[in-house]
Amino acid sequence: MARSIAILSVHPDDETLGCGGTLLKHQSEGDSLHWLILTRAHPPQWPRDILDRKQKEIADVAKAYGMKSWKQCDFPAAKLETVSVNDRIQAIHAFIEEAKPEIVYLVHGGDVNSDHSAAFEAVCAVLKPFHLKRLGVKRVLSYETLSSTEAAPALAHRAFLPIVFSDISPWLERKIEIMALYATETHKEPMPRSPSSIRALARWRGATVACEYAEAFMPLREIF
Repeated sequence: MARSIAILSVHPDDETLGCGGTLLKHQSEGDSLHWLILTRAHPPQWPRDILDRKQKEIADVAKAYGMKSWKQCDFPAAKLETVSVNDRIQAIHAFIEEAKPEIVYLVHGGDVNSDHSAAFEAVCAVLKPFHLKRLGVKRVLSYETLSSTEAAPALAHRAFLPIVFSDISPWLERKIEIMALYATETHKEPMPRSPSSIRALARWRGATVACEYAEAFMPLREIF
């Protein structure tokens, strides 16, 4: 039976780096994908031509994944912590109520990026365990984002400790192709958001569970 899947990105490209292969797997299984991007780049921090390019990139990526719905909030990128927690919670809650997902994917709370931790706090408030049954959510998984997760200080409370793995071997190359649509976000070799780094992380995660390529997740909530 087809399922509704919610993907929460703080910035466009989080979803592809963290769970792009898994989203393609969901797509192949006929699941409906619903995408929320919590922040938006604004001038004068970014020039207008770059902002226009970013919007096209988002539309192209949404099409590549076959997103049934997607929305971008107007919260400022690199300043999400300045937005009230209540406003963050309301935006996420409205999205969850509309998407009615069975599975939710979100960024890791220990990431070095302050926007990620601000988003994680709000998502966890919306998806409190006693809310899950009413919302229809059965599983909540956090993903790792290259250049944010591994760049965090090596402190126990910030560690990404995955115990859930998704075999993405058939979809790894397509994931890399979709990441290339983010021309304003990709890195040159050998930086974290470069093709070889994406492939290397997927290969390492795959070796962990005896498959060619995988993505890794930390389970946050689960009802079964």
